[in-house]
Amino acid sequence: MAGAAVLPLVGLVLAGAGQSEVAVVERSGHLLAVTGSPYVTAPATVADFNPYLPGTAVFGVLPGDPRWWLGGAFVAALAVARPRRVAPLLACPLVALPFAVGGVDLPVAGLMCLGLALAGRGRPGAAGLVLGAAAALKWTAWPALPVALALVAARQGGRPALRCAGVGLGTATAAVLPFALADPTGFLRNVVAFPLGLAATASPAGSPLPGHLLAAHVPGGRVIALALLTAGALLIGASLAVRPPQTVRAAARRLAFGLGLATSLMPATRFGYLVYPLLLAALVHEPTHRGHQVTDRSVERIPA
Repeated sequence: MAGAAVLPLVGLVLAGAGQSEVAVVERSGHLLAVTGSPYVTAPATVADFNPYLPGTAVFGVLPGDPRWWLGGAFVAALAVARPRRVAPLLACPLVALPFAVGGVDLPVAGLMCLGLALAGRGRPGAAGLVLGAAAALKWTAWPALPVALALVAARQGGRPALRCAGVGLGTATAAVLPFALADPTGFLRNVVAFPLGLAATASPAGSPLPGHLLAAHVPGGRVIALALLTAGALLIGASLAVRPPQTVRAAARRLAFGLGLATSLMPATRFGYLVYPLLLAALVHEPTHRGHQVTDRSVERIPA
């Protein structure tokens, strides 16, 4: 953990080196503090775009390098969700790299893991709050909300699921909607058109995964990729309704599959997004209680 993640992070911060996401977060925090909005209304170059939701700008407002706060939020969330997995996951290259060079996906993924863990522990309000906070950071967190709702509904019933939904959507809406209404043009250009590859300026996210290859080399490929992405989302949604997950293990596996599919089919995508299914795999095995392990077929409630 020290050699793979912590020491490289310290060295890069002291050297002032990092990937472009660090500058994006810093600039969005500066814009939020000065103008009240983390977005440029008419972005002209890649450096002008901020593809993240407004909550991410908070990491740029806080003092010091944003990587301290991004990494700290990730470690804290994962430590509550699965404390024994923190060190091995930080030592994994796919996690250690964004931890050191700066990536906003880690705190988002950490909060998603924590939200599912809380939903499985019978705390729907806390799960909604955590997942709402994740949804205020980046679009990739939004699929976790319906998965968590299906898990809560299967384990506890409709009323706790409604409480989880209300808290989650209320938290995300309160953090995102004011900025979307204050500058709808800038919001749509930055966080909708640019990540989907629909802006005049191309996103630098171009790993050769199927969605990007379709958009780049097939006539009408962007539309095909978006159609496949939509179809995949509908199929995952249908599976939640037909066979809702009844354990954290099943919910994490369903969400990991959905995010892996989305990563493959998005027109503007990166291999780094695979960190989401990797981290969700840390929730595949639920903790044991009094020597009994909870499996996919077991819906027995675990005593607090």
